Amino acid sequence: MSNRTGALGRYLPWLDWGRQYHREWFANDMIAAVIVTLMLIPQSLAYAMLANLPPQIGLYASILPLVAYALFGTSRTLAVGPVAVASLMSAAAAGHVAMPGTPAFYEASILLAFLGGAMLVVLSLIRAGAIGNLLSHPVVSGFIIASAVLIAAGQIKYLFGVSAKGDTLVAIIASLSGALAATHTITLLIGAACLIFLLAVRKYGKAALSAAGLSPRAADIAVKAGPVLTVIVSTLVVSLFNLQTQGVKVVGHIPASLPSLTLPSLNLAQVKSLLLPAFLIALIGFVESVSVGHTLGAKRRQRIDPNQELMGLGAANIASALSGGYSVTGGFARSVVNFDAGAETPLAGVFTAVGILIVTVAFTPYLANLPQATLAATIIVAVLSLVRFDILREVWNYSKADFAAVAATIIVVLTAGVELGVLAGVILSILLLLAKISKPHIAVTGRVPGTDHYRNILRHNVIQSDSVLSLRVDESLYFPNARYLEDALLALVTERPGVQHVVLQASAINDIDSSALESLESIETSFKDMGVTLHLSEVKGPVMDKLRNTHFLTHLRGQVFLSHDQAMKALDPAIAADAASQP
Repeated sequence: MSNRTGALGRYLPWLDWGRQYHREWFANDMIAAVIVTLMLIPQSLAYAMLANLPPQIGLYASILPLVAYALFGTSRTLAVGPVAVASLMSAAAAGHVAMPGTPAFYEASILLAFLGGAMLVVLSLIRAGAIGNLLSHPVVSGFIIASAVLIAAGQIKYLFGVSAKGDTLVAIIASLSGALAATHTITLLIGAACLIFLLAVRKYGKAALSAAGLSPRAADIAVKAGPVLTVIVSTLVVSLFNLQTQGVKVVGHIPASLPSLTLPSLNLAQVKSLLLPAFLIALIGFVESVSVGHTLGAKRRQRIDPNQELMGLGAANIASALSGGYSVTGGFARSVVNFDAGAETPLAGVFTAVGILIVTVAFTPYLANLPQATLAATIIVAVLSLVRFDILREVWNYSKADFAAVAATIIVVLTAGVELGVLAGVILSILLLLAKISKPHIAVTGRVPGTDHYRNILRHNVIQSDSVLSLRVDESLYFPNARYLEDALLALVTERPGVQHVVLQASAINDIDSSALESLESIETSFKDMGVTLHLSEVKGPVMDKLRNTHFLTHLRGQVFLSHDQAMKALDPAIAADAASQP
């Protein structure tokens, strides 16, 4: 029975933690669910607005997806739901096939979630969890920073109560500059008050409440409830003074009901148009979720399975589409809140879903006079935490190439839009990888005195051989770097007329493809014409197995040595004598 549970647990992770579930975990999950629910209510409404959808759609996307992820996801603390970046991308993609506010736009948003979820499930079934590596961390960081700036800029119009549009930062600024003269004063006062309050609560709230005598846990819950308090107070103010009749824009009527479970409309032309955007939204969501899941899991020595995460997030998006929601993923902010609140298992997400369901069917009519400016302030404060310009400084100091990728991604997102920004990020990640592979580090090495270790002659005081050239290649050999390797080795030998042997240390070579093998054969032929013998050392087992299936070893005039030190001592008597004289 236990073996069967273990096998099923690979595909249904809840079977593993479910068998261990106990009362203390239940209490912690319930407390975490209350805190996350308080945070998720205003966020769901706000992110739906960001996706150009009715506010209740954000609530729909926060119910069944949480249950689906709890069944199939492997992270015990990842909190799934609408997020800012996915909402922005969904709005941009759906906007290409339909006008915002129309039924067709809503259908396109649902279809995006369904297609993205289906693709994630397929990727899970073929065990393609490594697909997240298509986007490098610097590129993802640049994309998130730029998207956060774009999102914040797009919400300014709601704070000022003006009409503006634009999919790029330049277009948004140009549109706002011509509209700010028509600023609605009351709306601006509401928006500014909400923004200042939320920023103050985030920065000083916990310390102030703790100083007032609240326990750290109570203070933390109160701070997380700040956006809910903002929603309640601003709605009451608008209702009491009838500000909606004075030009303050509100969210309007929100149905106190749940949508019917239906399949999305699979229009072939629309599917073709949305297939690539759906994949990009799903890819970004997967990369962000896995990153958050790994980070939080490491703090409790818990492991997540990227392949199963594809299934969990895919199921969550399909569940969202079937229940009238839109694209969802694991949010960084709410996942950290879920973790800090003490969530023990994904059941905390199920409890959160129940809380959102209760709000949806019982309290949404009271939100009709909720100002749009309040939701805009909520979004701006939420995305500001994603804008970390210190990352740019760190990347600049560490790698100029990575900084170029970050900067390029930010510029493309801000000037050309999120979809082109994601594509640019994927292309840049691949180009950076190819650039790194195409010019592998090749070190001329020498023996460290008194040891059998060989190190780079440019970094260490070493003993070199006059007749044997000792080399180390720090990269696997593939078609992008095959020609570079050939040119580099021939150049090194040409510069050293006294060299009779070349020993290539292969300890860092994990693979050799057919193009690189052809280059090695060419190097062997060229060395033969030059009167130089090529040898290999420390070749890994899997690489050696592949070489044995070729004619290369038959044609190789040199030897394959078990260790590099063994090769050098065998080929240069001076090195061997010096080693023997060492105490």
